[in-house]
Amino acid sequence: MRERLAALAQALKLPDVRKRITFVMTMFAVYVACAHVPMPGVDPKALEELFSGGGLGEFINMFVGGSLKRFSVLALGIMPYINASIIFQLLVMAIPQLEELQKEGEYGQKKINRWTRYLTVGLAVLQGMGMIGWFRSAGAFTGDMTDMVFAVLMMTSGTAFLMWLGDQITDKGIGQGVSLIIFVGIMTVMPQELIQTLTLWKGGEIGLANVLFLMLIFVAIIYGIVKVQQAQREIPVQYAKRVRGNKVWGGQTTHLPLRVNQAGVIPIIFAISVALFPATLANLLQGPSVTEFLTNTFHLADGTIQGVIFSIVEFTTPGRNGFASFLYFLLVVIFTYFYTAVTFNPEQIAENLQKNGGAVRGIRPGEKTRDYLDKILYRITLAGALFLGCVALAQYYIGPITGVTTFSLVGGTSLLIVVGVALDTMQQIEAHLLMRHYKGFL
Repeated sequence: MRERLAALAQALKLPDVRKRITFVMTMFAVYVACAHVPMPGVDPKALEELFSGGGLGEFINMFVGGSLKRFSVLALGIMPYINASIIFQLLVMAIPQLEELQKEGEYGQKKINRWTRYLTVGLAVLQGMGMIGWFRSAGAFTGDMTDMVFAVLMMTSGTAFLMWLGDQITDKGIGQGVSLIIFVGIMTVMPQELIQTLTLWKGGEIGLANVLFLMLIFVAIIYGIVKVQQAQREIPVQYAKRVRGNKVWGGQTTHLPLRVNQAGVIPIIFAISVALFPATLANLLQGPSVTEFLTNTFHLADGTIQGVIFSIVEFTTPGRNGFASFLYFLLVVIFTYFYTAVTFNPEQIAENLQKNGGAVRGIRPGEKTRDYLDKILYRITLAGALFLGCVALAQYYIGPITGVTTFSLVGGTSLLIVVGVALDTMQQIEAHLLMRHYKGFL
């Protein structure tokens, strides 16, 4: 820890690094200020009751730093951009023209990024309309048509502003801008949760043993995340010697790193969206207009409709029963393999190695190398997928186990994102230090 603090002190002494860190902190302040700008037409009490039961809304609210629950101009956060980026990653794999465009280098990447931003705006409009409809059916949005149009435009503008903010952080700051925006969104909720936990402890509702047990699990999860995020399988690669004139090229031995967790946090986002979709759809049916339509059309009693909705929510929400939790865990594992297959292509890696005169030690180039890499990737991805599944379920069970339900950062997706972004930012600061021959963090 002393070495890490010394390295950070050295980084702050460098004018360029200090300027970049200051810029990032300034953008964080701008983000927090904008996240507290409210929009009209909402009933705060009804909105609070809407999020009291958890679900997909609470999951999205975590990513946007509580802006959704406050119904601020940043209520959508950066999620439409993340969804658009995932969609284009899938399209690149499915459409050969996009794959060829991506291979064109910087020009192709800029064009795909431009299309991603256009798709982000479209998704933001659709998600904003869906969110207003959800709030309206639950009685949380009371504005007229003008307020609805204004709210959708403001939320779309908020997402576009966050895209611009992320680009500025990436260019002029340290770290990946979009990831840091999600990071600060999660961390802004942490002080409030700490105050709530301390209030319960001082009031005698929870004991010191509960808090210490929570902190022990907190440290253990962080340790596990760091180990898994940095764990990798190094495949030895030997490059053949090539003689060009009087010089000999190649002949060195290097390693091809395969990360245990290639997919990051994306599988959890996919899985929670799919797992909670039935419960979210059922909650939309609770609106007065929808209930009246079902009653008049199918001649069902209000009690029957509410009973069916309650059963669907209880049966499909992770943490409330064993089946839903197991299904969520299984979805995380499946999506981990799926997203790893999308982002890592063993055939392309084997082809590139063969073109550059490289070969995995003891494995013939070409198809044998591809099959070997695919086999290794399948094995190590299993460990990463099981770990992600356990982390995803932690947020539902740590609270009941420890007796402390006011500190959500201790488990689940939020902690995985926070630790992952912190590690990536530390590594980028280390890169700046290494360029100036300072000792780094890692």
